[in-house]
Amino acid sequence: MPNLLVVDDDKDILDLLTGFLQKHGYNVSVAEGGQDMFATLECEAIDLVILDIMLRNEDGFSLCQRLRSASNIPVIMLSAMANHTDRVVGLEIGADDYLTKPFDQRELLARVKAVLRRVRDKTMPTEEMARPVLCFGSWRLDVTRRELRAANQSLVLLSGGEFELLLAFVEHPRRVLSREQLMDFARGPSHAAYDRSIDVQVSRLRHKLEDDPKNPEIIRTVRNGGYMFASAVTKA
Repeated sequence: MPNLLVVDDDKDILDLLTGFLQKHGYNVSVAEGGQDMFATLECEAIDLVILDIMLRNEDGFSLCQRLRSASNIPVIMLSAMANHTDRVVGLEIGADDYLTKPFDQRELLARVKAVLRRVRDKTMPTEEMARPVLCFGSWRLDVTRRELRAANQSLVLLSGGEFELLLAFVEHPRRVLSREQLMDFARGPSHAAYDRSIDVQVSRLRHKLEDDPKNPEIIRTVRNGGYMFASAVTKA
């Protein structure tokens, strides 16, 4: 079963989530702060991090940013603040999902399953294993390995959400796609995500793909329509 790491400085919450997630078949490690978190990541193969924002020494935003600069491990952020700004910041720094406290444990479980399902690469179905490398401009997207490489073969790190959104674009090139369609393609029709999450992920992709993110040539905004992936896409 997947290995989860729960990072929170509230021992009662750590005990509660550990027991609940273990009951549903997950292996769970815990950390009370950033030092413990990175020590665990160094010695254990963690599949997903559940990260509280309000920690004593270093907040979850900073920890997520540090983690995302070196790893694609998916992150679900937890916050006691029902604040749209926190949601946007969490997505901008690379979190894959965001949940506000207090939350139903079953909702957290559903989101854990959804994120792991989107980012898994070890148990891909046969038809996905056969999907080719997709090329656009000087970029190469290896669907099986979930890797994006630039012209010089350097690896560009993508969060799980960024990968799924880019895949939705390259599989539907030169078509105007609404935010709702992109949400369905990237996360499934049952995913109840924050409305601006697609815009945030598009902005992050533009900064990684475009020469001038403010005047994008690859992912274009279509007024009153959504977005269009303007590059031609070929199979390697």
